Amino acid sequence: MNAAQPRRTFLTTVAAAAAATAVLPWSGCKPSEGGSGAAGGGAPGTEPIQVGEFCSLTGTEATFGVSSHEGTALAIEEINQAGGVLGRKLQLLHEDNRSTAGESVTIVKKFINRDKVVAVLGEVASGRSLEAGPVCQAAGIPMISPSSTNPKVTEVGDCVFRVCFTDPFQGRLIAEFARKSLKLSRVAVFSDVSSAYGDGLRQYFSDAFTATGGQIVVQQKYSSKDKDFKAQLTAIKAANPEGICVPGYYNEVGLIVKQARELGITVPMFGGDGWEAPELIQIAGGEALKNTYYSTHFSPIQDTPEAKKFVAAYKARYNGKTPDAMAALGYDSVLVLADAIRRAASAEPAKIKAALVTTDLVAASGRTRMDAQRNAPKAAVIITVEDGKFKFLQTVEP
Repeated sequence: MNAAQPRRTFLTTVAAAAAATAVLPWSGCKPSEGGSGAAGGGAPGTEPIQVGEFCSLTGTEATFGVSSHEGTALAIEEINQAGGVLGRKLQLLHEDNRSTAGESVTIVKKFINRDKVVAVLGEVASGRSLEAGPVCQAAGIPMISPSSTNPKVTEVGDCVFRVCFTDPFQGRLIAEFARKSLKLSRVAVFSDVSSAYGDGLRQYFSDAFTATGGQIVVQQKYSSKDKDFKAQLTAIKAANPEGICVPGYYNEVGLIVKQARELGITVPMFGGDGWEAPELIQIAGGEALKNTYYSTHFSPIQDTPEAKKFVAAYKARYNGKTPDAMAALGYDSVLVLADAIRRAASAEPAKIKAALVTTDLVAASGRTRMDAQRNAPKAAVIITVEDGKFKFLQTVEP
């Protein structure tokens, strides 16, 4: 399969997962023998439960997709090792959308029409979740986004859920942090207008910041995949803000922070969960990232039994790698789905959807419940960078 084609994997049993430990988590594995349906013949009611996952394993947001998928695959393995759900294994079918617009729709249609999945997991990026949501809604198939924060994602319809907080909450907490912790009154906003995530978070932050008496002294815009931000940053510097809010994704944010420091801009810079990736430090450099902050969903030092268990299992599974928020939310999306199937006592999509509405589960990223819009109100954490490493600062409750 060449690099331009979506990659597809079946993770069904612990044996298959163990065989894959030495390779990348999305490299090909055949489904295990002895099932029914897509996996071969077997006794009725014992065939694997098919679950689809679409994610960005390559492309501009690959770090997000890989982390989310690793958490998802780990949860599938653990559930199957413990006997599955309703006596049946979970079979994860996943494809790489390559961080490309439009690809998610094609993938999800195949999951539903060809593979007959009972639920779909994905995506990290709000824009791609917004693409796939209407397909799942029209088919009556539950879709659970691990970490798409734009509120429009679940507004698509009653089949679409998420296990993370939303941008209205994130925008408010960033504004509160800027006002109360950083003591800022005058800020600039430099946002990605090409993404639903960046543009939405810009608006929620700006509304909350000005509502508390803060002032937006200048707004500048960029688009994803831009590389040179010095013209906009020069205009921002001329406005003399006390801080800069940059709601965007890590690839561009890293360059923005680096170029801002090169221009002599030393004020605090801050944003949301789109910042979270090791590449942020690689792109910007640890020195440039001093006095920067971002909000996210999870910290690996969270002191709960569920978080500790997840971190230990993730490190053991992925050669000592420390999980990030995307990994934790991918993991939790599977646990929420499995919990709904158990409580529904059925793998029928309509019954799963009904059970998801009443979710109340404590997992790696905290307590997940669904509000009336099928969103998950939950705590956020603030992260900074010190000595070239991410450092937990504080937890913010909803």
